[in-house]
Amino acid sequence: MTPRLSTSARFLSAACATALLSACAVGPGAPEATLPPPCLGAFIGQGLTTQVSPAQARSDWWRLYDDPVLDGLVLQALAENNELEAAAANLRLVRASLSEARSARLPSTSVGASGQYGRQSAYAVDPAATGPLDEGETYDVGLDVAYEIDLFGRVSSAIRAARADADAAQAALEVVQVTVAAETARAYADACSANARIAVTERTIGLQQETADLTQRLLDLGRGTGLDTARADSALQSTRATLPPLRAQRDAALFRLSTLTGVTPAEASQAARDCARPPQLTQPVPIGDGAALLARRPDVRRAERELAGAAARVNVAVASLYPTIQLGGSLGATALDASDLGDDTAFRFNVGPLISWSFPNIAAIRARIAQAEAGTDIALANFDQTVLVALQETETALSAYANELDRRAALTTARNRAADAERLSRLRFDAGADSFLTLLDAQRTLAQADAALAASEAQVSNNQITLFKALAGGWGVAE
Repeated sequence: MTPRLSTSARFLSAACATALLSACAVGPGAPEATLPPPCLGAFIGQGLTTQVSPAQARSDWWRLYDDPVLDGLVLQALAENNELEAAAANLRLVRASLSEARSARLPSTSVGASGQYGRQSAYAVDPAATGPLDEGETYDVGLDVAYEIDLFGRVSSAIRAARADADAAQAALEVVQVTVAAETARAYADACSANARIAVTERTIGLQQETADLTQRLLDLGRGTGLDTARADSALQSTRATLPPLRAQRDAALFRLSTLTGVTPAEASQAARDCARPPQLTQPVPIGDGAALLARRPDVRRAERELAGAAARVNVAVASLYPTIQLGGSLGATALDASDLGDDTAFRFNVGPLISWSFPNIAAIRARIAQAEAGTDIALANFDQTVLVALQETETALSAYANELDRRAALTTARNRAADAERLSRLRFDAGADSFLTLLDAQRTLAQADAALAASEAQVSNNQITLFKALAGGWGVAE
């Protein structure tokens, strides 16, 4: 006679066999997110070759300026910026959701205890009853345990989706770090550039004031004309009119800087207010290569993680087509008196599987699968677009930087020639060889050249910072 397994042995065998299959997952894998091997700076010509370097891009790029004030402001912003605080809090929130998803791999437990006093309906016990039942007490304590066997990968897919969400939130925090570092440096550079332009304008005003005073003296001596005096004064006042907008630009930059560093406008950095020129690089900009760029850009990593999360959610939806299997059990004691709860006669237990399947409602499940697949298509398109935008931003920044360097070089030459022309024109005017109109025109040309050169210096600094931002510097220093 063949021996028969006990009920508990049969149950344990079935449970072990089911656990062996729990690693199986259903649904599609994550779409291939391939990165092209781009070459940076392919279309900017040879003018930038001495200004950039193939060395690996730096996260702490602002230290290349060797400006202690800038260093302190960026580190203050990375520590105090409110947008960064919100992004960090969001990361903590998403990581807590990941911990919750991981808990599904563990058995769920609940402990209960109750005590009741009452009387049952006699008719519920015996429809032919002729009198009420006795009143009495009932006490119960118990432990319930349930564990879902992840046969079709629903739990593991949900954990992968939650982990991808956490990775995406981490990358989103790094995106904010990149932006905060770059915009802090930009605000500081804008304040310094405004001060430099103010200084140029004030020098021009001083020069034009001397000319206006000279024409007035000549008029008083009977050697000049009222027309020359009026022209000189008009040029002087026109230049003075450019000062208030420059001061407003400096103040706006200081107020942006205060917001980025987490202080009020009244507490704006005095060092930034007093700086005389924008930060200057003394070495080439390290840009690395295109593959390294895409690997370090946090927005690309965020898009890739969002794609992975969307693919995992498709697997979660597909797993809903199949049964959910849980192993459950409970043990406890029920007695009519609290002191009897420890007796063997009060002890109770049960154990067994629970299978649930939403097969009749399969149309709703397939609709959810279609939604998840559409979400994956969206995430894949967003990833592709993010890669293209990253390359576009970097190439645009390189091109703008290269062309502004060429422009600054030409403006420097133009300014030097205008200064020579103004000096010679003044000498000739003093000697009576040239008219005042010629001197005034030379001074106007010099003022315009000085202003254009100062504006180009400011734009070079701005384009450098835009390039560093496109290279994704700043996200690795606050970790």
